[in-house]
Amino acid sequence: MFEFQLVAKCPGTAARLGRISTSHGTVQTPIFMPVGTQATVKTLAVDELYEIGAGIILANTYHLNLRPGPEIVRKAGGLHNFMNYKRPILTDSGGFQVFSLARLRRITEEGVEFSSHIDGSRHFIGPEKAMEIQQALGADIIMCFDECIPYPSDYEYAQKAMERTSRWARRCRDCMSSDQALFGIVQGGLFEDLRLRSARDIVELDFPGYAIGGLSVGEPKEEMYSTIELLEGYLPADKPRYLMGVGEPEDLLEGVHRGIDMFDCVLPTRLARHGTAYTAKGKLVVRNALYAEDFGPLDPDCDCLVCRQYSRAYLRHLIKSSEVLGMRLLSYHNVYFLVNLMKGIRESLENNSFLSFRRDFLNKYQIKREENT
Repeated sequence: MFEFQLVAKCPGTAARLGRISTSHGTVQTPIFMPVGTQATVKTLAVDELYEIGAGIILANTYHLNLRPGPEIVRKAGGLHNFMNYKRPILTDSGGFQVFSLARLRRITEEGVEFSSHIDGSRHFIGPEKAMEIQQALGADIIMCFDECIPYPSDYEYAQKAMERTSRWARRCRDCMSSDQALFGIVQGGLFEDLRLRSARDIVELDFPGYAIGGLSVGEPKEEMYSTIELLEGYLPADKPRYLMGVGEPEDLLEGVHRGIDMFDCVLPTRLARHGTAYTAKGKLVVRNALYAEDFGPLDPDCDCLVCRQYSRAYLRHLIKSSEVLGMRLLSYHNVYFLVNLMKGIRESLENNSFLSFRRDFLNKYQIKREENT
């Protein structure tokens, strides 16, 4: 039901071209996975995701456990039927949300008791419960329950959380009763020895894939990149590597350069809702006054339907007027931009031009990004 094939590697880097096969289809890697937190990629219909070229999308265990509840999704036939998405789906463990959104949480060896961010009701998620929820949701790829830590964290706290994450990973594996692909998660903060211990512990459990968690939480980008580099040689080459919660264009390129196969992030739709778009020359704040009479396309280098059909002036008008269409169009463009970036990366890996592709993209993107800040 799950297979990863390593197709090619880029000489002089850790960048790789691969293929993930699931019962709901095959996708090429490296891949960016749009986030559908509550069984929807915000403001976008499933047909639009197909049109954009999305492969795997992500849904969130914490949120779907609170509403509508895993039993309703199970009765619907699982997430694929419930949201009518026929391509592969990944669900995260809910660990990040438990530690970032939940109130009054109490962590024990059994799991985490917490208050819902919605209504304050009390809930519990531990390794076995996280597996039970995700098996009811029925995604193709599911994640071990882990303990996330904030940045910065001291060594003692990071060590305790890392060791507990390793114990929880074993419990997640041992209680699996489905044929879903369960990925382990490497934790350890920014401490090299803890990251390496975590990688050894998690790899020893022989999961079908491995994720790097606890990054892109406020640490300097160079710290994130060095952590990825550190782990590259410790994660099996014949299994997919997933960098959780990362989606800035420059980070996708730097992650691929360091051997990452899978990425996800809420940024493309979140930025869109606040009137910001990705372009080949950097982020563009559409709501800014200088675009009020700009009748050119959002991004002249983009061929998505938004850039073909609508002007910056019109998009600014929609955003300033709080029209849902503006959020939808910018979300469509931003998701398309990242999906298309990954397509370009894969093509460069196929023709052995990744290094020049990376250089050219970053040179152009970084210049305009500075101008817009």
